[in-house]
Amino acid sequence: MRHRKKGRKLGTDASHRKSLLVGLTKGIIDHEKIKTTEARAKEVRTMLDKVITLSKKGDLHSRRQVLALINDKALTDKLFTEIAPRFSERNGGYSRILKIGPRQGDAALMVIIELV
Repeated sequence: MRHRKKGRKLGTDASHRKSLLVGLTKGIIDHEKIKTTEARAKEVRTMLDKVITLSKKGDLHSRRQVLALINDKALTDKLFTEIAPRFSERNGGYSRILKIGPRQGDAALMVIIELV
């Protein structure tokens, strides 16, 4: 039974799942929107919201926490200087998921996840 088990397995082990979510988060921060499957988008949304909420604080400790998560100085700088000020008045819900239909190869539901 899976009672009280949060999150999706995404068909991988824990280390691969973590690196997948970090990579998707980096892609969203870099390009501001990406195309992926619905399950991955719903999972990465939680990590993205956490990173943006930390960056809205703007202090050194939150910058180090974000660096520990995404491990990229340039993207961290972009997050703190460009993206976080846009969401200063917003209390959550920093991303939008738009469904675009099934993928041709395996009929997985594809979505576009973008920053609001």
